[in-house]
Amino acid sequence: MEPSRFAQQITFLYAEDPAPSWEFYENTLGLALVQDQGTCRIYATSPGERGFLGICRARAPRASENPRVQGGVVFTFVDPDVEGWHAKLKARGVKVPERVEYSEAYRVTHFFFHDPAGYLLEVQRFERPDWPEPA
Repeated sequence: MEPSRFAQQITFLYAEDPAPSWEFYENTLGLALVQDQGTCRIYATSPGERGFLGICRARAPRASENPRVQGGVVFTFVDPDVEGWHAKLKARGVKVPERVEYSEAYRVTHFFFHDPAGYLLEVQRFERPDWPEPA
């Protein structure tokens, strides 16, 4: 059986007060706003309008601060210039680790940081030949 592929993908994150998150994704990360739905804004995360991130007003408080529990989220941006993103975010006042790290277990170069709503974000580059190059 041939594997299924979807034409596009959107991940939705929820914030009790979405305005600081909208500001962060639009102006700090510089993501292009694709659609403003009033209580939810959708941003393009990759060329070709295939990957998107929606930031919406939450309907209830978060159940857990731990992103690695069931229902938790770690949103990862994959880009070859991890070091450049690290420098850019640091210059824009985002609290990032002192340096980019390499994970031997996953064979990725990466760093983590948080958005204004507390979501754990990551920028990473795969250091392995079996990861598909972007189309």
